[in-house]
Amino acid sequence: MISVEHLTKQYGPFTAVDSVSFTAATGRVTGFLGPNGAGKSTTMRMMVGLTRPSAGQVTIAGRDYHELVNPGLEVGVLLDASAQHAGRTGREILAIAAQTMGLPRSSVAATLARVGLTESEAERRVRNYSLGMRQRLGIATALIGDPQVLVLDEPANGLDPAGIRWMRDLLRGFADQGGTVLLSSHLLHEIEVIADDLVVIGQGRIVAQGSKAELLAAAGTLVRTADPAQQDHLARALHEASVVTNPIDGGLRADADPELVGAAAHRAGVVLRELRAADGAGLEEMFLELTAETAREGAAA
Repeated sequence: MISVEHLTKQYGPFTAVDSVSFTAATGRVTGFLGPNGAGKSTTMRMMVGLTRPSAGQVTIAGRDYHELVNPGLEVGVLLDASAQHAGRTGREILAIAAQTMGLPRSSVAATLARVGLTESEAERRVRNYSLGMRQRLGIATALIGDPQVLVLDEPANGLDPAGIRWMRDLLRGFADQGGTVLLSSHLLHEIEVIADDLVVIGQGRIVAQGSKAELLAAAGTLVRTADPAQQDHLARALHEASVVTNPIDGGLRADADPELVGAAAHRAGVVLRELRAADGAGLEEMFLELTAETAREGAAA
């Protein structure tokens, strides 16, 4: 488990990360989301000892990262897939990682196979790798020590659809076998598919956290009338019941649970064609709503 408690980072008068607290639980994938400049990468760098926090602490399985004698055996980290020696081959980079961790050379071939890098690709210089191949090599470096915790910043960047599916299955399997995954990504659909829990950050502060089901359920209810002409009638009925509504895709999105919306429609004599939780609107809509006031562009305005 990863526990982040009141983590803060200041650069002079600027506070990049402001008293951030959350946990990434064992056996679960935690999605770490936020607009550009929100503080995700700074937070993750502090978690693995690359940036010194101004205040707060992070513990991984109850210990500070700096206390780990051989951290690669306990925490696999991928923060920047481009930060690899361009003149070395993929096999050499993994061999150095294995040697540093005290692992047998046989772990190199096994890990290359695990991330789908072929023998010929392993012999290429990294400067000749595509971005997707660099991502696979970075994930291999994170996995080679067989850690129980993964901290990954944008691991799907540069992967094609088949690669994204492979990564999704890999991380899901890792968590299902008792591992802990903290994953940041701008590919919200992939987070929606794989994550069990969500942590949303904006302007250095946590704006929402909880299970994916809980946060998406808070999106309200999607309702459509059998007769489109009755939609305004339903909107008035919901307004009288103190329910806020907004038009969406030929229907209404109501800030109430489906049972309350259905009861209001019944009292108004409105026949419904669709009534369901608005989680089908997806993570993207929830993310945009939660971060509307903290997105970098909005903050600049």
